[in-house]
Amino acid sequence: STLRLVQSQWGNTQVLRWTGADPCSSNWVGIICDGSRVTDVLLSAMSLKGELPTEIGRLTGLQRLDLSYNPDLTGPIPSSLGNLAGLLELVLIGCNFSGSIPQELGNLRRLTRLDLNSNKFGGNIPPTLGNLSRLFWMDIANNNIGGQLPVELGKLVAAGHFHFNKNRLSGSIPPEIFNKNMTLKHVLFDQNLLTGEIPSTLGLVNTITILRLDGNFLEGSLPSNITSLENLGEMHISNNKLNGTIPDLSGMSNLQYLDLSNNSFDVSQVPLWFSSLDLLTTIMIENGKLNGSFPSNVFNLPQLETVRLARNSISGTLDFSIIGSQTLQEIDFEYNNIRSAFLPKTAIKIKLTGNPACANGSNISDDKECRTELEENNILPYATPMQDCGKDIKCGEHMEIDPHNCECAMPFGGELVFRSPSFSSLSNNTRFQILEKSLVSGLNLLQGSSLYILCCIFFDSNEYLKIQIQIFPPVAMKYFEPSEIVKLGNTLSGQIYKSPKEFGPYYFIPNPGYLFLDFSKGGSRRLSTGAIIGMAVGAAVLVLAILAIGIYALKIKKKTEKAVKNSRPFGSWGLASGEISGDAPKLKGARWFSFEELRLATNNFSTQNVIGSGGYGKVYKGMLAVGGQMVAVKRATAESMQGGAEFKTEIELLSRVHHMNLVGLIGFCFEEGEHMLVYDYMPNGSLRDNLSGRTGIILDWQKRIRIALGAANGLTYLHEHANPPIIHRDVKSSNILLDETLNAKVADFGLSKLIKDTGARGHITTQVKGTMGYLDPEYYMTQQLSYKSDVYSYGVVLLEILSGKEPIERGKYLVREVRTALERGGIDALAKRRLLDTILAESPMTPSILGSFVRLALRCCEDYGGNRPKMSEVVKELEAIAEDMGDNERDEETTKSGGGVLAIHPYVGSASFDYSGSGGNI
Repeated sequence: STLRLVQSQWGNTQVLRWTGADPCSSNWVGIICDGSRVTDVLLSAMSLKGELPTEIGRLTGLQRLDLSYNPDLTGPIPSSLGNLAGLLELVLIGCNFSGSIPQELGNLRRLTRLDLNSNKFGGNIPPTLGNLSRLFWMDIANNNIGGQLPVELGKLVAAGHFHFNKNRLSGSIPPEIFNKNMTLKHVLFDQNLLTGEIPSTLGLVNTITILRLDGNFLEGSLPSNITSLENLGEMHISNNKLNGTIPDLSGMSNLQYLDLSNNSFDVSQVPLWFSSLDLLTTIMIENGKLNGSFPSNVFNLPQLETVRLARNSISGTLDFSIIGSQTLQEIDFEYNNIRSAFLPKTAIKIKLTGNPACANGSNISDDKECRTELEENNILPYATPMQDCGKDIKCGEHMEIDPHNCECAMPFGGELVFRSPSFSSLSNNTRFQILEKSLVSGLNLLQGSSLYILCCIFFDSNEYLKIQIQIFPPVAMKYFEPSEIVKLGNTLSGQIYKSPKEFGPYYFIPNPGYLFLDFSKGGSRRLSTGAIIGMAVGAAVLVLAILAIGIYALKIKKKTEKAVKNSRPFGSWGLASGEISGDAPKLKGARWFSFEELRLATNNFSTQNVIGSGGYGKVYKGMLAVGGQMVAVKRATAESMQGGAEFKTEIELLSRVHHMNLVGLIGFCFEEGEHMLVYDYMPNGSLRDNLSGRTGIILDWQKRIRIALGAANGLTYLHEHANPPIIHRDVKSSNILLDETLNAKVADFGLSKLIKDTGARGHITTQVKGTMGYLDPEYYMTQQLSYKSDVYSYGVVLLEILSGKEPIERGKYLVREVRTALERGGIDALAKRRLLDTILAESPMTPSILGSFVRLALRCCEDYGGNRPKMSEVVKELEAIAEDMGDNERDEETTKSGGGVLAIHPYVGSASFDYSGSGGNI
């Protein structure tokens, strides 16, 4: 049959378990028939491999083809798809198809849905797609499609969705693609290369509810008839080159989200019409040349959540004490001309840095609203409440603990991406609980299944809302059958699930490679009655035996614990966590310290000796009684102790690795209920401390390159020269410490993994841990940790060195910001978008050297690990950059400038010298 021919050209098709000669009479997984004709091929998330063969065009009765979420499907789409005259839906989301979109798809006159989101398509949009008169949904987002928008799109009067965002579309927007006969709801053209003016014909399509034109190069003024879009709820036109005046939008009564930031509008007064739009949740006009006073009654809008008007010329007084909105979460008026302000009594995040109101001696100059670095809100975004299953449950590979019942099972999960939500705050838990309930009901889950919204809800730099979900099978199943995965995949890819309206349009990308257990070789899983009785009897005997062994083991344990106290000081190691071994850590070059030694060294752990703190505990500066050596002592709190496993890991790792760019472990203390680590004292703190300006040390280009090279050498040693090799797993700027001459030393090995034997895989599967903003997205999605995970994190550090910024600031990801700036404006755009530290902007640095550094950082931050360099390759490129700068390791100038620095409170701040398992880590 045709399907057998297709199957023969795909790899990994054993998961389909297609048996029998006839797909219609044999109930093949993912195949639906009408009589003897195949009408639906629905094979989403089946881990299929290969190309889409031309033979698919022989299925002339086909109405729905959904191959979504098979990232190993590659190559071009065959033109033979144009032969499927009855096709209604073509859905290929999240594969790796490439080449151009075949013009033959224009022959599919009955097609209502074309979804090619998240592939590698190039070329142009074929004008023949204008022939698809019944097309309702057209999504070609997240590809590399270029060229101009064809005027033939204006013929698609039945279309409700133009999702063209995140491509390389260029040229002007043709006026012909919009007309009064259209019923478009969503126009998503953001993150392209579009130029010219916004056509006035856009105002004729008054059915539009979401308009995204942000992140292009659009010019001219907003069309005067844009106010005719009376149903518009979200309007994103930021980051263009629009000029003229900001029009009066008071007639757009349904407007909820407005972002006009970073354009070239004429100087104008703050709009008074803000207060007339009762549904507004978000107002963003940063760098909008606004002046005059801000009408305080805007703060009484009932649904308002966010106001961002930074970098304007707004003046006068801001009175936040009379705020009437119960939903307001963030107000940003940084770098305006506000003379005075009265702060609210409620917990609202307010930013006023760069205003006269923050000058010394003002009524708020010492308040957090005037600080460059605000205290972060400790309220975490919503996550499904989960049962604490303890730490004793061990699951096999690919299995995870279902918090609903504390059983091991294989979940199906991934990321929901909402492209234009009508809100901007993550603090409304009710909103996400409603989403959660809608997912449970809308996905039509098997009875007994459980769904979780995971911890990491966030807005990316394009204001897309990203949410991780995980679905566990019923307890009796342990894993999902292929047919159930197909159903879940198609429900999401086919937009059968309808999200709550305020979340806007979405797409879903699952975690790759769901493992389908193959029971076909073992026959049926249904057991005979005799087998069940035999298993029951055997289980009863086993229970009695386990009880007897347990009683005996309890007696032995008590004897062991008694012996521990009377023998070696490390005998209790691991008993608290149930570990069998009582061996002391295997040390090389580090020693055990008594509690009394460290108490004396730190002046009885005096608060005067505290040089830092974090989730692990406090860090004390100390001086050893014998020899007078200066040390840093990390003392764990009772809450941060985790049975000693991570503590022991860090001790053993640090004692066995010796390199000039790795922090030196002197010893540890493990007695009287204490966990303490003793390190070489680093007088110049962490790289993060220095980049933030907390130490007063000025880092020019030479120093930064030297620090980057030192950290790279340290990681290269861990990856390629340690025996066995080591993956750090928590590389970040606060874990790179600087000695008296500013030599970089990689620190904090509490989450590190020894890589003893990965064979050809080159990775290990492990629970995701690390720090948000530095996490390798591939590791985060697949739980497969590799050396390239450290490379990604290191790349983020390079971007910190470049910009001085933290990886995530105000919900914007540094990696995305730099990549977008480089793509749209080249190296010069970095300074314009404030992505180049002001210290560096004033340093002599050729564009070619700067470009080499930025490109290296972004290569390290590629989404796919296979595209990232090895750390040894990074070292070579940094050495070449250093050589081009005339820098070398024997340059005395850097040594002198580093050695003369006065070290004061080098570990200031909770992030410095933090223990790897705490704080912002996951």
